[in-house]
Amino acid sequence: MPEAKLKVEMLAFTPKPGETAATAAHMCYAGIDIEKLKQKVSPEYAKKLLKRLTEEGHMSPLEHASFTFAIEGISRACSHQLVRHRIASFSQQSQRYVKETGFNFIVPPKVKSNENSLKKFNESMGQSEKAYEELLKEVPAEDARFVLPNACETRIIVTMNTRSLYNFFERRLCVRAQWEIRCLAEAMFKLCKEAAPLLFEACGPICDRLGYCPERETCGRKPLRKDAIKG
Repeated sequence: MPEAKLKVEMLAFTPKPGETAATAAHMCYAGIDIEKLKQKVSPEYAKKLLKRLTEEGHMSPLEHASFTFAIEGISRACSHQLVRHRIASFSQQSQRYVKETGFNFIVPPKVKSNENSLKKFNESMGQSEKAYEELLKEVPAEDARFVLPNACETRIIVTMNTRSLYNFFERRLCVRAQWEIRCLAEAMFKLCKEAAPLLFEACGPICDRLGYCPERETCGRKPLRKDAIKG
């Protein structure tokens, strides 16, 4: 039962994503045809316009630029958090049709750093694998999979538009986000910054945009909002 490693690859994205979003935004207020509009939206103009859009919260033009990621080496526990984000498209490896014999799994860092915890964890993974393989001899894989743990590795293809990615990054780059999905968000964010720096220059944890922490508790990077209720 080998330990799985996180791998994120950007499969595709909208050509000239920053300029595309900026063109969509400018069209709403420009009384010119598309050809003239495209000529006007230079990279410099797009950067200025996108900065204004994000500062003012006019995010709908950002929906015209989308990004597709191939993700592997995450646990089912992580994918359950990921698929809560909308709007997005997901295609996930099926445990009904893909048998998990000798499955890979993800080990939480705090488990890995504690010898006693790691021993218990590995024993549990071994028991799950044994039970799964025995059940496969008796019942369909779609039923045997019920004994598989959340630690099982999964693979998933994800497509999100820029507005959805902003929502995802604002929440999952927070240092208080669960460690695994934060690692995933950091890897995806790095790829987005490389592919579309114009679009993601102003993106980051939500406290960076607001100037305060909207949560009940704060990590200390930003102050709590004035009306926050502790406890």
